[in-house]
Amino acid sequence: MTGVTTVSWTPIGLLVGLALGFAAAFGGFVAFLLIAVLAAAGLAAGRYADGRLDVPGLMGDRGGPR
Repeated sequence: MTGVTTVSWTPIGLLVGLALGFAAAFGGFVAFLLIAVLAAAGLAAGRYADGRLDVPGLMGDRGGPR
């Protein structure tokens, strides 16, 4: 056995959707936005830690004159 596992994003998306739904229902729009921003920041941090996010590529070419 190789030990490689693949992650299904469906249950993770469901949990994020449920959290956002509860925030909208019980905390109002500000809580909804705060949770959405924090979820996006957590996703970006996780992708960066996995090596699947190219931060310099997102910033554009800032190498200066060549």
